[in-house]
Amino acid sequence: MSTKKITCLAVDDEPPALSIIQKYIEAVPSLELAATCSNAVEAWQILQSKTIDLIFLDIQMPQLLGTDFIRTLKNPPKIIFTTAFRKYAVEGFDLDAVDYLLKPISFERFLKAVNKVMNTTLSAQSASLHIEKENLHDSFIHFRADRKTLKIPLDDILFIESLKDYIKVVTKVKPIITKQSISSLEENLPNDFIRIHRSFIVSTNKIESYTNDIIQIGKYELPISRSYRHEVEKILGQK
Repeated sequence: MSTKKITCLAVDDEPPALSIIQKYIEAVPSLELAATCSNAVEAWQILQSKTIDLIFLDIQMPQLLGTDFIRTLKNPPKIIFTTAFRKYAVEGFDLDAVDYLLKPISFERFLKAVNKVMNTTLSAQSASLHIEKENLHDSFIHFRADRKTLKIPLDDILFIESLKDYIKVVTKVKPIITKQSISSLEENLPNDFIRIHRSFIVSTNKIESYTNDIIQIGKYELPISRSYRHEVEKILGQK
């Protein structure tokens, strides 16, 4: 028996962010993208003409906030809010949102949100996500640095280092420093990345060699702390 696809609408006034959501939706066989738009007025018009099961909705938009837009709908579809501002989280959940995605949004975090929708709307059909491994390698993440938003392919990242309130993302090309905690970033990274130390997350695909205490990635030697050693050995022993 074939599983009915979840029909999606993506709403965001920032074209790069909208492009990310569109790419992620297209990577998931159980989702179908009905339309994209840049504001609440366009979204309302689409809802009048199409049956939408799920909206990926940015909150901070011109004319009308995403949260205020939802309040205007009598029977809104399932909602996953997307925003760069953590302060909207409580309000989002008060509106019965399925999930709240904080930008930059990783593919793995996107899947976790979609799985919540699958579990609540398609459990009777035992729906599940079957994501091809290469989709993860094609995904990317955004960072704010030098007053710009940088689009960084996950496959370019060697490791991440914590610098108190900042992180240094070391890539194949150059390091990027941005204001973010390493723990919040860790939540949005796929399983190819592992925490080896309070201050370091590494890409397992870039590891050239390792001992009980050190991981070698190119010219970098990174320490494995005692508290993470068992988990690191367990994960690397399976690769």
